[in-house]
Amino acid sequence: MIGTESRKQEILKAYQFRHACKAFDSNRKISDEDFHFILETGRLSPSSFGFEPWKFVVIQNAALREKLTPVSGGATGQLPTASHFVVILARREEDLRPDSAHVNKMWKDIHHMPEEVVQDWYDFYKYFAETELEDNDRLIFEWSIRQTYIALGNMMTAAAQIGIDSCPIEGFDKKQLTAILQNEGIINGDDFGVACMVAFGYRQKDPKRPQTRQPLDEIVEWR
Repeated sequence: MIGTESRKQEILKAYQFRHACKAFDSNRKISDEDFHFILETGRLSPSSFGFEPWKFVVIQNAALREKLTPVSGGATGQLPTASHFVVILARREEDLRPDSAHVNKMWKDIHHMPEEVVQDWYDFYKYFAETELEDNDRLIFEWSIRQTYIALGNMMTAAAQIGIDSCPIEGFDKKQLTAILQNEGIINGDDFGVACMVAFGYRQKDPKRPQTRQPLDEIVEWR
């Protein structure tokens, strides 16, 4: 059995291994088993109120990747070379209203809450949506997007722990990218919007310099 100290060192080693890989070895592919493991860590990620407001679209079709490239400036090196390329979608505001079909599905069908518990959560969430999110469409969608970054981080860390590289991507034209995904039938209506993208694969070469970060005592304050 791996001891606690050894396990901690293995986890830290994975964080030190991970970097924003700009281009991948296109001859190396992630196995189905390994990529399913990465997706599973996204699926099991926590989300506010347990709403899981995400969808992971794995873009493996070469022609579709070519369509995405002109509107994805931050992914021009990754789209042609990544073993797996994922567009992460976030549920839009209508799907996250207190009385929406998705919210009720999560409470009743996924979390199996009794009716009286659902009512309590409904009241609590309604208050949260009206106060913290100001019952504002844009704030609700941005809140949804923030949840997807939890899954994004978990998937990249999980990948690093099994020696797979990744790169999170925000450099894209959201309007044009959305239009392409709608035209492809990936986004239907106003149920989802684009949150971010992430590429996975194996690095062509090691980074030119070791990972650099601010010292811990500069970013942590104890009170």
